[in-house]
Amino acid sequence: MKPILIAECCQNHNGNQEILKKQIHTAAENGADFVKIQAIRSKELSHRPRFDEGETHADGTIKTIKRPYDAELARLSKLDLSLDDEAWFVEECWRAGVAPMTTAFTRTGAREIKDLGYEAIKIASYDCASYPLLREVAKYWKNVFVSTGATYDNEIEKAAQVLKEVNLHLLHCVTIYPTPMDELNLKRMSFLRRYSHNVGYSDHSHVETTGLWASKIALALGANSIERHYTVLEKDETKDGPVSIKPHQLKELRSFADLSRQEMMEQIKKGYPEWEKTIGNITRPLSHAEKLNRDYFRGRFASLVDGKLIYNWEEVEF
Repeated sequence: MKPILIAECCQNHNGNQEILKKQIHTAAENGADFVKIQAIRSKELSHRPRFDEGETHADGTIKTIKRPYDAELARLSKLDLSLDDEAWFVEECWRAGVAPMTTAFTRTGAREIKDLGYEAIKIASYDCASYPLLREVAKYWKNVFVSTGATYDNEIEKAAQVLKEVNLHLLHCVTIYPTPMDELNLKRMSFLRRYSHNVGYSDHSHVETTGLWASKIALALGANSIERHYTVLEKDETKDGPVSIKPHQLKELRSFADLSRQEMMEQIKKGYPEWEKTIGNITRPLSHAEKLNRDYFRGRFASLVDGKLIYNWEEVEF
């Protein structure tokens, strides 16, 4: 079976349906198997005051990243997609001949979209250990993709157990944006294969400086899916632009993914001789940058129930 390519529209549509439509159709035309959006609800953004100003240790190292709530709320509110928008997205993907996928960020969000027709659901890295959310999506979808960045080994193991009844795809991911090539640790995919036959890579490397090499090396090392942020805009027109690929790059990645692994490796050795620096280790401690991002993004969104925020990891019935 050929590798799955996921074109992640993320926030690159800028809340504009015409831009999103262009993303869908150009992705389909250039070899994507799935086009994905993110079911972000700005109203579910969690206000945690310690991130408003950030914190620094006495020696100057960052203790808490600075991500002011008001500014983030204002930014995300412009990107909200309504349920009607999401229903349109699903149908537009069908019209383009590509499978629709989304990321569920909360349990209430998952319930809202469960009947829209998404063929698969994605769980972001920071919710890999949010077991109530995993159980929620397992009720509605059999194809579940879970990123594993900034997640501890025992959390991944438990997540796989929670999702043992679904068709689980585990995606290796490094939650540094953009990810340096010598921190890719692609050997982690071997660890993930302990828990699923479907192991892929969610790539956040810097497209302008390192091109498609991270994704290509992952494919040569056996990744059976690649997720890449995708845009039809210029890199400075959206927040995710620097880690997003364009239509011609998606087409190039599709052509590469369809090669034999031997042919892939021949191209890599010729075009990126230092490829072995991307391998890393099967197990490793999280870096300081990953821990900082985990601290912020885990809990960034929460279900809003009767005026109260319920975090995805909380064992609360509602």
